[in-house]
Amino acid sequence: MATVKGAKKRAVSTLKPYERNARVHSDEQIEQIARSIKEFGFINPVLIDEDGTIIAGHGRVMAAGRLGMTEVPVLYVEDLTDEQKKAYVLVDNKLAELAGWDFELLDSELVDLGEVIDMSAFGFDEIEDTPVDIDGLFADAPAKEPKPHLVTCPHCGETFEV
Repeated sequence: MATVKGAKKRAVSTLKPYERNARVHSDEQIEQIARSIKEFGFINPVLIDEDGTIIAGHGRVMAAGRLGMTEVPVLYVEDLTDEQKKAYVLVDNKLAELAGWDFELLDSELVDLGEVIDMSAFGFDEIEDTPVDIDGLFADAPAKEPKPHLVTCPHCGETFEV
């Protein structure tokens, strides 16, 4: 199982959720996070302030609790104002939400991993096909021809173009 260097271990019981955390986690997502921790280790430490309040990692802490873990790796965030902490709790979640997928590469990676790791256990059987307009993000970027999106049926294995 992988470990993260530089993170400190801290008792889950001493961590305090940010009481105004606007991000919610479904039971299914907590289970997926727990599966990820079991498969890969607790690779992404929880970010906390000097008082033990969680700035990022609420879902990971909930998953750790589900797994019966008593300690989790943490990184201490220092020198942020209270307003910056509040903002980062929101920003950290929003930036991850705004990312998109290169569906051609994703499909290729999932096919490669399909024999080794069941990626559906982490929600990859339910990805919404919502590509991001990458060309629109960079005004100077030349326009690209849209690539066909290949989808492989998880039941029959047939690949077709969308």
